[in-house]
Parts: sequence; structure tokens; C-alpha cells
Amino acid sequence: MTFRAYIVEDSPTIRENLIETLQELALIEAVGTAETEHEGKKWLAQNDAYWDLAIIDLFLKEGSGLNILEACRLRRPTQKMVVLSNHATSDVRWRCAQLGADAVFDKSTEIDALVDYCVRERVKTEPETH
Repeated sequence: MTFRAYIVEDSPTIRENLIETLQELALIEAVGTAETEHEGKKWLAQNDAYWDLAIIDLFLKEGSGLNILEACRLRRPTQKMVVLSNHATSDVRWRCAQLGADAVFDKSTEIDALVDYCVRERVKTEPETH
């Protein structure tokens, strides 16, 4: 079973590096990307059965990651919403949690923590082998 991530990030460089890092270190497959709020909300809603993790930036080419969080509040319990932002202040973390984020990570200082989180979530979904 593949653990599938959808990434909403408007910087092509950050997006590409994040995809490579998640594939290599966390064994997570990127199933799609978006650069805007509209694209992200639309894909996540239309592809509910095809993602396990959404990684959302807050400041996008158009719109806000906060609105994507809010739109995905009624997701399956196994689907995780994570915010990856340069603006991960305590106020932002609090607001993201209010909107249903499972975790918030700072782009510049918490990439390792994000990878660790992704590995833990992927392992939770793997079937037990005896």
C-alpha cells in the first residue's frame, strides 16, 4: 500500500525538493500538486479516495492555505492535513489547529520534523505482518 501525498505549494523549487525528499526519506508518493487555493480545494474534494496526506503552504499564488484547511475539515480520520510555512508563528499554529491541521512545520527549520511525521503516519497505515 502506497502512502499518497498531495502538495499545495506555489514555489516550483520548494515543491520539487519536497517531493524528492518525501519519496526518498519517507517513502511517500506525491499524487499531485497545486499552486493556488482553488486548484488545491478542487483536487482534494474530487479525489477524496486518492490521498492520505495533504501538505499545504499558507501563502499561495492565489488564495490561502487556511481556506484549504477549512474546506477539508470533514475528511476521513486517516487523512492528515499538514501546514508547511515560512510563517509558523505560535498564532499561525493556533489558527491552523483551529481549522483542522494535524501539524504545522516551519519550512526553514522543521523539514526533518516533517519527514519524521510523514514516516510515522505512513507506518500507521501499513498492514501488520506476522
